[in-house]
Amino acid sequence: MKTTVAAIDFGTSKIVTLVAENSGSQRCDIVGAGIAAYDGYLEEGWNNPGALDEAIRQSISEAESQSHRKLHEINVGVPGAFTRVYATEASITLKGTDPSVTADDVRNIFKQAADNLNKLPGIVVHSSPAWFMVDDGKKTLEPVGIKGRELRALVSFVVANQFFVDEIQTRLEAMGVTPSGFFSTPAGEAMLYLPEEDRDRTAELIDIGYLNTEVMVVEGDAMIFHQTIEIGGGYIAADLAEGLEISLQAAEAIKRQYVFGVGAPDATYDVAGGEGQKPMSFTREQVGEIIEARVDEIAEEIKKAVDDSGVKLGNWSNIYLTGGGLSFNRGGRDYLSGKLERTVRDTPKRTTKLNSHAFSSTLGLMDLIISTIEQQRQPSEGVKGKVKDFFRSLLGG
Repeated sequence: MKTTVAAIDFGTSKIVTLVAENSGSQRCDIVGAGIAAYDGYLEEGWNNPGALDEAIRQSISEAESQSHRKLHEINVGVPGAFTRVYATEASITLKGTDPSVTADDVRNIFKQAADNLNKLPGIVVHSSPAWFMVDDGKKTLEPVGIKGRELRALVSFVVANQFFVDEIQTRLEAMGVTPSGFFSTPAGEAMLYLPEEDRDRTAELIDIGYLNTEVMVVEGDAMIFHQTIEIGGGYIAADLAEGLEISLQAAEAIKRQYVFGVGAPDATYDVAGGEGQKPMSFTREQVGEIIEARVDEIAEEIKKAVDDSGVKLGNWSNIYLTGGGLSFNRGGRDYLSGKLERTVRDTPKRTTKLNSHAFSSTLGLMDLIISTIEQQRQPSEGVKGKVKDFFRSLLGG
């Protein structure tokens, strides 16, 4: 039996609506995608709230047209700029003469961790464990059945800004579309694109978008740190437009052409004339000085964010890069590696459709939604199988 799943993702330069089919033979078959450019947001809110409804309508309408389905319900991704991540440790005493961890113990320690938040403002849209530990044993994600006296855990909660949830719910319902759930877009993206073996050693995902850069650190199955840096690829283009005195459109074209590190030193970047303006040509040195200065700033902010977080990345911890702000530039990832003084890797390819760094957040969101739906249908499998699935079924994502 096929189930239709719809999701809407709010990026900083585009709104993407996906429609997918989920069945026994095909876990996620994307049958429709709607993409609408808009002015995005910063942490303070929408850059152009008056144009937001039209962009949402356009994105949904295009997805409906491609999928040949009318959408009455949709899952909403909450962007990182409208969320906060809280990682908290909790512990409980195991009961009995020869105690071992039960499913009820897992529920209880999760409740204890939630109580530690002291009713922070906002709505919990994602929760997951980084690890469990019985007595002084090894960290694990499969504690059920282990004997001991004490169960400890590090649990992460993603809390959404009430403003975003209310705002989007109101706008969608006015269009006749019901939000069927709110999910953490960064959590979905990090879980999809950071390989499990890397997450076990703590891993970092950097998503450089158009107006911001998101830094996500994951341990086990939990995003233990997230920060939004309000600088992205669009700032590079804006710097070029101002520094070279050209249009933003021409600046974005030059930015896309720029090759880090291995470009020919005598390369030139040409801007066609028009509307009374003469054609212009710029040297690689002129362009590189502007572009690399802004990328240097982004790299410095990324380093500062992780250093200030208190999260420790070991020598074995891997870093991955995605997003359309830098990933499409030849040599961009290597240049960032040099500035961060750590190897930065390309994210693994997960799908055949929309297989682009520009859609990483949307695909991660859809993967998280489908995983949650699957586990809500068969919650018992999480206890017998993977605890991360148990938590998704228990807590709705």
